[in-house]
Amino acid sequence: MQIEELDTPAVLIDLDVLEGNVRRMAERAAACGVALRPHGKTHKLIEVARLQRDAGARGMTLAKLGEAEAFAAAGFDDIFVAYPVVGALKARRALALARRVRLAVGVDSPEGALTLSAVFAEGGNSLDVLLKVDVGYHRVGVPPEHALETAIRIAELPGLRLRGIFTHAGQGYAAETPTAVQAAGHVEGATLAQTAEELRRAGLAIEVVSVGSTPTAPHAMGMAGVTECRPGNYVYHDASQVSLGTCGLEDCALTVLATVVSTPAPERAVLDAGSKTLSSDPLRPRPGGFGLLLGTRSRLDRLSEEHGVVGVDAADRFRVGQRVRVLPNHSCVVSNLHDRVFAVRGDRVEAVWTLAARGRVQ
Repeated sequence: MQIEELDTPAVLIDLDVLEGNVRRMAERAAACGVALRPHGKTHKLIEVARLQRDAGARGMTLAKLGEAEAFAAAGFDDIFVAYPVVGALKARRALALARRVRLAVGVDSPEGALTLSAVFAEGGNSLDVLLKVDVGYHRVGVPPEHALETAIRIAELPGLRLRGIFTHAGQGYAAETPTAVQAAGHVEGATLAQTAEELRRAGLAIEVVSVGSTPTAPHAMGMAGVTECRPGNYVYHDASQVSLGTCGLEDCALTVLATVVSTPAPERAVLDAGSKTLSSDPLRPRPGGFGLLLGTRSRLDRLSEEHGVVGVDAADRFRVGQRVRVLPNHSCVVSNLHDRVFAVRGDRVEAVWTLAARGRVQ
């Protein structure tokens, strides 16, 4: 099948770019001597995860137990759920999964960890947990200065083994220059490594010191004491990564093929791809529309559910029926909006991939 035969909107994955992105990140991790455990929430595809594993990834990171269950069913047997897993219902699912694969999950409070401990202790099993440390994003995770007291309380719980610590430097997405991104990565790696040393001095066996975030990954993984890195977005990249200076347009593997369905005014065109196709996530680090139209100077100014409204640059002209490729602001969200993607090489569709972990929000 040729791309021109596809109906729109359709998500395209450029295989040449994808394979290059996977290879380069694996090479970076190997050069730094850290384990690469990529985050599968970006792609949610068994096929892409296999590419990552073949390139040297030592396991997978996922956001939810449902995603982990989907990847375990496909044969992935070393999984980290990098999210605070809380409650007896989820603990019982984690117990069933831990009996099939090597599983670790995130925790950031003794109260949450206790809900896991009760189920695993009763089941006669042990669950590996990693304590999340907040290195500046201020979402979840304990501040570094409280990590020791929290870690000691969690390590005392039956049915759990405190295997390490992890973080996500999401503040890197607000950094307005490549130098600021680099600084965020250095703080991420150094803070986590220092926290790990403090916990070890107190007698805790901290094996894993795990950093994340695609923009900061090349900088954080090179810091002494870091043992693992969990970038996700790097497989595809997106308009935000370009804006951050993480990559160039040529490094972006995911685009959305769309059709111009209306040109009601010279300064406005409308695509058949709205928020149900592209998501309404803002451009990082500074707002700037909702997607770039490749090969033009125009971008999407606003989205409704089924409509993408293009602010037409004075240098561009669009016609009804014209097909365009949109580079979305955030590729991870696009993955969760579609049942399938089209893997392409040049103008040819080589495969149709079903998103095995799409919608696994529990």
